[in-house]
Order: sequence, then C-alpha cells, then structure tokens
Amino acid sequence: MVERLQDPVLREKVRREMVGPEEDWESTFRAAGSAEGVLLVGLRTDELKPLIGKTLAEAARMRGKTPEETLMDLIVEDDSDVGAIYFTMSEENVRRQIALPWVSFGSDGASQAAEGVFLKSSTHPRAYGNFARLLGKYVRDERVIPLEEAIRRLTLLPAENLKLRHRGSLTAGHYADIVVLHPETIQDRATFEKPHQYAVGVRHVLVNGTLVLEDGEHTGATPGRVVRGPGWTGWR
Repeated sequence: MVERLQDPVLREKVRREMVGPEEDWESTFRAAGSAEGVLLVGLRTDELKPLIGKTLAEAARMRGKTPEETLMDLIVEDDSDVGAIYFTMSEENVRRQIALPWVSFGSDGASQAAEGVFLKSSTHPRAYGNFARLLGKYVRDERVIPLEEAIRRLTLLPAENLKLRHRGSLTAGHYADIVVLHPETIQDRATFEKPHQYAVGVRHVLVNGTLVLEDGEHTGATPGRVVRGPGWTGWR
C-alpha cells in the first residue's frame, strides 16, 4: 500500500475515490462527513506522534495540505495504516439497537493499561469503558433496558450465540467467570480526549474461579485461558 501511494497515478485515483460521489463501496472517510470527523489515534513513528489526538483536519492545516493528501502522506511516512476514529454513529440509532432483544453486546477494543507503552498512542474510549458505559449510561441513567436484560445480553446470549460451552451463566459445573459490580456507581470515564481512564464501580472479578480483581485492585493472578468454539477442529 505504501508503495502504491507513492505512484502519482494511483495516488490521484485514490484521492478521487476518497471524496467522489461513487457509492459502490463504503467510504468511511465520506461517512465521517468531513476531516473534522476523523481523529488520529495511532501513529508509531516518534516524529509523527505529536499528531495523535488531533483531527485529520487539524493535521492538514498544520501541514498546509488537503486532508486527502495529508492522510496518504501519513500512511507513507508512518509505514502503517494509521489508527483513526471515525465519528459516524447516531446516538438515537445506538439506543434503538440496544433496545432490540436479540442484540448482544461486545467490544473490538484492544485490552490496554493506563501506563507504560500504551500511553504512547491514543485509543478508542471503548477499550476502557464499553461495558461500564452500557450499564451506567444506557441502563441506569437512560433506562433503555433493565439491568437484568443487559446482564443476560452481556453474558449468556453471546456465549450461546458463539456456542461457548460451560460459560455465560452462574451454573453448577460452569467455569466461574464472575463480575461483582455496584449498579449505582458503575460508570465509564474514558473520553475521546483522554481515553486512558479506567471505569469505576467494579469491585471484584473472578476468572475461572480465581480472583483477578479484589476491591478494585488487580491481584496479579492470570488464570485466563483460550476459549474455543465449534470452529476449532479439536473442539469437544
């Protein structure tokens, strides 16, 4: 990709298709509405890291180029796909989807820590607050669905959908994966501006029967294991 973006002919084609009216493919760039709706969060080259946390529009103004040229330049200079957040979602639509009884909840956010190398890049706030946001904002504060229904769709429903055996419910013989939380204080704190912030309101977490979080503090235990479903050839 980096090599292709240095070809003037291909580069111009990419630029046209980024902003053109064609609708035979999904352009996240167009869906964001403008370069103001694209937030840069992942650049691995030290010289480019000052751009982390800025919108593509801001980066373009700093460089004196168009957003399209800036984006292609950054991919070449960083030799990466450049991590970005695209603001394309509607809160009204999110609430409508949460209310659907067959929708389960998950996150594709990476597991991170608010320390060390993780602080060299930004991330989407869902990496720290996805589930706490559901339980705090949409369940407790806005009452989109009851707490019991939210818990079911965070645990049992996805386990059933993915055919994960002996997980997803507090049942004799199942693996003891347990979260103890306070429904009145559970809350996400991560924001787009400051994403490296842990959620609050979770007291204890057990993984496979072992305490990994006790009174909000990590115990140092690492009892997790690979979870396989029916797609694995050795599944029993």
